[in-house]
Amino acid sequence: MRGFPMAEEIAMRLSGFLLLFIMIAIMLSVQFGKKIWGDLDSDARLQSINNDPNKFKKSVAIAFIHNFSIIAFVIILFIAFSSYSLILGIVWITFRTWESLVLSYNEKNRWGLLNIAKQYSVTKGAEKISLSDKALTILKTEDSKFKSAQILFGIGTLAYSILFVTYGISPIIGWFGIVASVLYGFGNGMELVTPNLKVPRYIGSGMIWLFELVLGGWLLFFPPTIL
Repeated sequence: MRGFPMAEEIAMRLSGFLLLFIMIAIMLSVQFGKKIWGDLDSDARLQSINNDPNKFKKSVAIAFIHNFSIIAFVIILFIAFSSYSLILGIVWITFRTWESLVLSYNEKNRWGLLNIAKQYSVTKGAEKISLSDKALTILKTEDSKFKSAQILFGIGTLAYSILFVTYGISPIIGWFGIVASVLYGFGNGMELVTPNLKVPRYIGSGMIWLFELVLGGWLLFFPPTIL
């Protein structure tokens, strides 16, 4: 087993903490009303936002925290493991940072629903329909960009999963990450092309959640143990 300098061990523990924090942030954002997967009922969404605009604002704020935590996570993970493979490190930093920027752009656009919801609540007839259509455009764009971001997520996750296998850091976690990231990224890509084909993404999503939970706990509590 390769020995880890103290700085690398600290980076591993911190990256594990950030990964678990990111998962908690996702759950909190959903709790405050964010829809992770395509919910294209614009009338219901606008009504929900208008009923509790502060809840909506909190969901956006938490989502931004989540997005920038992704960048912090991949940079610190790079510090911990880049000595094994600089190329793979650059791949995961590039694609997961790109993912974070796409998600942040989505949140910027989603914020626009707040003003639409205010107008929607006091209008009727053709104007109300027009506002609903405008919101639907935002929701559709959000959904497609989110799925595109998950493909980027899959590539970045695949890179450090390959590193875990190739260099014997943790083959079990690495192989599981390879399968989960490929299935999840492929599933989101297929759903972009064929919206009704959701099964691969569903399975991949469950595997990714389990993978990140295990990975976060391993990095935080058991570095540099090889499982």
